[in-house]
Amino acid sequence: MTATLEKPGTPEEPDAVPDDQPPHRGIVRRVLDAYLNGSTPVLVILAFIIALVVGAILIVCADEPTRTAMGYFFQAPGDTFSRGWHAISSAYSTMFQGSVINHNSFYSDGGVAVLGPISQTISRATPLIFGGLSVGIAFRAGLFNIGGQGQVLAGAGLAGYVGFAWDLPPGLHVIVAVVAGAVGGLVWAGIAGALKAWTGAHEVITTIMLNYIAFYVLSYILTQSGYKNPGQNNGISKPVDDSAYLPHLLGDGQPANVGFLLALAAAVGCWWLLTRSTLGFRLRAVGANQFAARTAGMSVTRSYLWVMLIAGVLMGLAGAYEVLGHSNSGQVTATIDNNVGFDAITVALLGLATPSGTVLAALLFGALDAGGQAVSGNGVPQQLPQVMEAVIVLFIAAPQLVRMIFRLRESRGGGGQLAKGWNG
Repeated sequence: MTATLEKPGTPEEPDAVPDDQPPHRGIVRRVLDAYLNGSTPVLVILAFIIALVVGAILIVCADEPTRTAMGYFFQAPGDTFSRGWHAISSAYSTMFQGSVINHNSFYSDGGVAVLGPISQTISRATPLIFGGLSVGIAFRAGLFNIGGQGQVLAGAGLAGYVGFAWDLPPGLHVIVAVVAGAVGGLVWAGIAGALKAWTGAHEVITTIMLNYIAFYVLSYILTQSGYKNPGQNNGISKPVDDSAYLPHLLGDGQPANVGFLLALAAAVGCWWLLTRSTLGFRLRAVGANQFAARTAGMSVTRSYLWVMLIAGVLMGLAGAYEVLGHSNSGQVTATIDNNVGFDAITVALLGLATPSGTVLAALLFGALDAGGQAVSGNGVPQQLPQVMEAVIVLFIAAPQLVRMIFRLRESRGGGGQLAKGWNG
């Protein structure tokens, strides 16, 4: 009997295929495997595709001609498919034209109207950028800032008061009003930060309670003379002076204003803070493991206070934008937050708590809202944008569902991209 000895280091046979890479897998599937396991943007794109499919189903179900054609589907199936396709393509085309660009307006109003859709998207995305950055930076420090509503109301209330009660020169007036909004958010979030830092009170509980307090305090203030608009019986403030409005960005009549540039500057500032500053390093270290950070000599107490102050400033800027950004007639109400505080949580989740991701997520949500407004009333469900937003976030938070739908391999690294985004 002859024994066969293998030389050490003998290379594998070229036709050998690892067990976890069956030979029948196509090149497209392999590319998706590689990118999904190492690239969050592809995961977002696949989740967006799924959201488009879910939205298409809703559109078809709500379209009257398509439902009628379904009644005689077996006699003429082509009618159902053609009418369904017409409903889907018309709805998504209208959403695109209402949120990005409307080619039909190139030759009207001297071409100015073409900026309307993108201006609407920017206007709706700006407060979400501020709010998403606020929630995201708190995530990175291990805190859950669910008190955005109260901080937005505090910022809007103070910015609105400065806007209509202080007589300042143009230019200076809007700057002071914006700063006042930031201070209002800072103070309101600082309360929760101080309670967390020095008493250990859970920030979720305290911020939720502060939401209620801010709402009822502002509701009371809106009934007082000196703040209430004398010509109104309901709770609404005096309108801010023209000198306190944020200047338009894409021309008069367009809702986008320089608040968008301020939001982009805030995103750059958050990126620098988290990746280039000593304070940002401490915040990320505390968020990753507060016990290890304390052992290394970092002050967890000061980190909690600092991150809530910064988060409050960002939410306060969102509140200032709501009252100074031409979208609410320059008047403060108890509902002026427009649900920004809670929508910001969704934006931060989709953006993986990173500044760049937050900006892109806010723009996506702004486009969906603007497009949904354009398509509502045409037989399309009014809740379509909200459903699509929820589907996107659902699949981002559960990437395994994406892998199951597209039959992609399990990630070897363990954990999700979302956790990596939070902990940086």
